[in-house]
Amino acid sequence: MKAVMLDKITEGRDVVLSEVPIPEVRPGWVLVKVRAFGLNHSEKLLRLNEIRGSHIQKPIIPGIECVGEIVDPSDTDLTVGQKVCALMGGMGRSFNGSYAEYALLPRRIVFPVESDLPWEALGAVPETYFTAWGSLFECLRLAPEDCLLIRGATCALGYAAMQIAKALGCRVTATTHRESKLPLLADADEAVLDDGGLTGKIHGVTKALDLVGPRNLRDTLTAVDKGSIVCQTGLLGGVYALNGFDPIKDIPNGVYLTGFFSNYPTQKVMDELFAFLSKTNLTPKYGKVFDFEHIKDAVSSQDEGSADGKIVVKC
Repeated sequence: MKAVMLDKITEGRDVVLSEVPIPEVRPGWVLVKVRAFGLNHSEKLLRLNEIRGSHIQKPIIPGIECVGEIVDPSDTDLTVGQKVCALMGGMGRSFNGSYAEYALLPRRIVFPVESDLPWEALGAVPETYFTAWGSLFECLRLAPEDCLLIRGATCALGYAAMQIAKALGCRVTATTHRESKLPLLADADEAVLDDGGLTGKIHGVTKALDLVGPRNLRDTLTAVDKGSIVCQTGLLGGVYALNGFDPIKDIPNGVYLTGFFSNYPTQKVMDELFAFLSKTNLTPKYGKVFDFEHIKDAVSSQDEGSADGKIVVKC
């Protein structure tokens, strides 16, 4: 089969397809024919930095998500030809991931899917929409009467969160730090140019999804109304920790801070997510779609930031 193999720092322009054996099935693992997969920021971090770490099995096939069909279910309860999605749980880091024609995956991260969506639309769902769903409902406890702030909304996760929140009936205030991207937030009730300071400039926010991360988190906490919940999920700001963060002083009285870690998907949550998409007639949003043989172009587009929305690769 063809696959992307990484063993060192690799720019998008240097990504190549290699010929490798189709994995042999073993107990508790299933072989999936990959039909599509989305590109994620964490894979970019792997290619450009984390690949140097001793905790990464090398060479490694990257890719933390995919959709496809079961080729060999091994000793599991799945069946040949069953439509599935898979995500996280060490995929693309502890064991080979989805940048390949076939993926050998542990049963615990493979979830049967009932959907009539085309493969490219289905490929936009697993990690992005699972993370949006968990952030909005498990962490923010989003309700139709809420006004949701999405900080750093012009990314795949931001678009997904906005789509879900609007379908639920919420009012959405969305931000971007680039004026040229304000038109991309047309689905929001309010689009705001973010200069790093939102406190005093927005009003009525009851829930906030912060995708910028620690760089602006203190400001997000003071920009929302008393009684609000803030969920910090993304790290778009390039700052990964808050040195000197004082929870007593930096979290305003009556404001709640939480975060969503997407490493533990379950069949129950994936069923709820796909049922919601079906019930609300939502078509997952994505930006560019590339064929697998053009994976270099897809990854280069990711590095350049030239795609507005999720990049999907169709196999």
